[in-house]
Amino acid sequence: MKGYLILDFSIKDFNLFKEYIDKIPAFIKKHGGKYVIQGVVPEVMEGDWRPERVVVIEFPNKEIAKGFLNDPEAQPLFSIRHTSTESKLILVEGCF
Repeated sequence: MKGYLILDFSIKDFNLFKEYIDKIPAFIKKHGGKYVIQGVVPEVMEGDWRPERVVVIEFPNKEIAKGFLNDPEAQPLFSIRHTSTESKLILVEGCF
């Protein structure tokens, strides 16, 4: 089954976040991932969830997605995301 990382985030410091935006795609590609949804503003249809922006990244499987998250070379970029955004991240499996 494929692994999907789903990120819900709001940007606090765009100038800092821009470095993450510019450099993280190479790490996603390195781990066989691809953007399915890239930083779009969602339309809330029901419930109390109010994400500002959403990203969905597809990986060949859940373990490869975890490998991406644990890539030592990508850690400085994840630190930038943590500093420049308020974010929530989940990992789910899917059949597509």
